[in-house]
Amino acid sequence: MKSNQNLKILFWHRKSKKDSKNYAPIICRISIDGEDVEISTGQKVHVDNWDVKSKKVIKSENSKKINTELNRIASLLEVNFTVLKTKYALITPSMLKNTYKNVTIDVKQQDDPHTIPSLMELVGIHINEFGMLVDKGLRSKETLKQWNATKKKIAEFLDTQLKVNDIKLDDIEYSFAQKFLNYLVLKRFPSLKDAAAMKQIKNLKQILNIAEANQWILKNPIEKFKCGSEDPEIKPLEIFEVEKIWRKKLTIDRLVKVRDAFIFQCFTGFAYQDIYNLTKEHIVYVGSDNEKWLVKERGKTKVTEMVPILPIVDELITKYENSPYCMIYNRLIPVNSNFRYNSYLKELSDVCDIGKPLNSHLARHTFADMMLNVLNFPLEDVSKMLGHKNIRTTQRYARIRKSRIGKKMKEAKNIIFDEAGELKRFAMI
Repeated sequence: MKSNQNLKILFWHRKSKKDSKNYAPIICRISIDGEDVEISTGQKVHVDNWDVKSKKVIKSENSKKINTELNRIASLLEVNFTVLKTKYALITPSMLKNTYKNVTIDVKQQDDPHTIPSLMELVGIHINEFGMLVDKGLRSKETLKQWNATKKKIAEFLDTQLKVNDIKLDDIEYSFAQKFLNYLVLKRFPSLKDAAAMKQIKNLKQILNIAEANQWILKNPIEKFKCGSEDPEIKPLEIFEVEKIWRKKLTIDRLVKVRDAFIFQCFTGFAYQDIYNLTKEHIVYVGSDNEKWLVKERGKTKVTEMVPILPIVDELITKYENSPYCMIYNRLIPVNSNFRYNSYLKELSDVCDIGKPLNSHLARHTFADMMLNVLNFPLEDVSKMLGHKNIRTTQRYARIRKSRIGKKMKEAKNIIFDEAGELKRFAMI
């Protein structure tokens, strides 16, 4: 097996680790095509006896002995590297280090270099494995759809911009990410918003991380490509706008059902995927009063979301309990496909004269805003109801309004100050 990789061996004096007598260890750095690892030589030398230019010990009674040992280490590494090149298509510094130390190498790739997949083959492998996880209920079908969409966009980019059907993993350079981003945002029709395009780059980066983990490439060439973009601020509906949609007299049955599903989302915070799959089994009775809650494992994060059933939600559940669709498919309310649902919501926005487009995700943001700023739920509770893994995600959904701060400050004033604005007298505790 042939490898065209290059080995560099460097000895250097780690003066930052010098002891009380000014003796510091000599370290050996192994570099293969820009990837580094360090090993200890077991040698120490005084800070005044190391020649930085020649990387040798000078003016020391042990200089010859130490320099001989360094030469021996370098020779052993070069021999081991030569042997590894006959066995593996790709060699990492860690592999060479382990060989030098007589540690067994655990390499997942096979000896035949043709087993290394191309980019599109690797994407296909990942999607197939992800699909098996979906079949076992360990991953979301919606996420699988997103991976298939990423595969389609990469294929489009390769075809239209690079004029190829596929590309070898080791032919991918750092610039690949920027070119892919420019295609998605500037050249593709329809083009993607910056945040959506960055999501595709993140997916590509994840694919190349898999390649690196399997040692099909030395390192991810786009690992340092920054995928951050400003979070677009989604302005939630005001409570009066939600009421306006709810009370609108509609004569078209499909718009009535879409309106009801949207209102259901606004008062539960469930994402489209979760509201689509809601059944009677997700209704749980809590406490001595048998209060009804919706309790469901969120499809995307597998985190349990728990929301008390508010009167308007209970009304909608009752409205559709005898619906043929809900009875046949064991659903709480009828919901269209994602595409039709969001298409009809745009039409509903025009009919209700809302003045901005409606979509299923906006309903989730509206719920978060109402819970936090109108009903004054703590952020931690809102996070649990939304099924978020961490509270930082919730902070992007529900930004604290000035009105909430004003209410809290008014409560604080009543506790600390009297009606005249004077600071109250407090007894020592």
